[in-house]
Amino acid sequence: MTPPCRTVFVGAVEEGRRCLQALLASGESFAGIVTLTESAARTTSGAVPFEDLAVPRGIPLLKVRDLNAAASVEQVRALAPDLVLVIGWTRLLSADLLEIPRFGCVGFHASLLPRYRGRAPVNWAIIRGESETGNTMFFLDDGVDTGDIIAQRRIPIDYEDTCATLYRKVADSAIDMLRDKLPLLKQGRASATPQDHALATVMPKRRPEDGAIDWSRSSRELYDWVRALTHPYPGAFDELAGRRLYVWRASEMRGSGGDTAAAPPGTILRIEGDTAIVATGKANLALERVQWEGGLETGGASLADMAGRRFGGAFAA
Repeated sequence: MTPPCRTVFVGAVEEGRRCLQALLASGESFAGIVTLTESAARTTSGAVPFEDLAVPRGIPLLKVRDLNAAASVEQVRALAPDLVLVIGWTRLLSADLLEIPRFGCVGFHASLLPRYRGRAPVNWAIIRGESETGNTMFFLDDGVDTGDIIAQRRIPIDYEDTCATLYRKVADSAIDMLRDKLPLLKQGRASATPQDHALATVMPKRRPEDGAIDWSRSSRELYDWVRALTHPYPGAFDELAGRRLYVWRASEMRGSGGDTAAAPPGTILRIEGDTAIVATGKANLALERVQWEGGLETGGASLADMAGRRFGGAFAA
């Protein structure tokens, strides 16, 4: 009789947690769960806890700062996995890890590979004004998102989507693919198709300081910028009156209220309801949710005493 497949789950952010919850609810068992240490989680955008999913079920929980460190690799090896699922993880796996499970390491990438390889694919897709992205289940190899494709799902990007809502769609698609393909993966019988590397695009890593707002861009571009970088990411920002201000939610001004103002881009034109209206390179942007660095998130109307002031960050003329 063939012994049951020993599966180890690796994850750190909400996408991984939702997938793990769905698998546990369907009766899947795990030889171990790997996640980040508390200190590493504090420096990872969107990191969530996994203890409550592992401990009550008696599943070994391995917390690592660096999964590729020799000690961590040996801890994973001791779990004797046949299959490793890597979902919602932000680091590449070393060759030493990849060679451990006999059925391979399976990951997900939130794009239609080979497009948008690399870091922050959902954020980049929104920033670039895409109307569609996707999610790809694939075998991990020693490249960056270059492994053979097991399955893909297309995902529309709606006008109202933010990075958070789009990642929820990504998680839903991952759950769907897991339900379809996991039985075959656990038997080592899942088929896969090599990627066409000639069609690949690779996106660079994003850093918190990359969120600076360029007010010379159009209101649509800035709307996309804000919704791509909002919670759980570090946020879009600029300097105002010598202080950093984060913009967590914004909207395009359309119709007569969206006409390009005579004021320079970055000027706070007026307050309308609970929003602050700011001039951009083309039309105006309504700031709906803002936050001074170190303060609490509030409505844009909290900038009422700043009307007529101009943002003065790196992009000020």
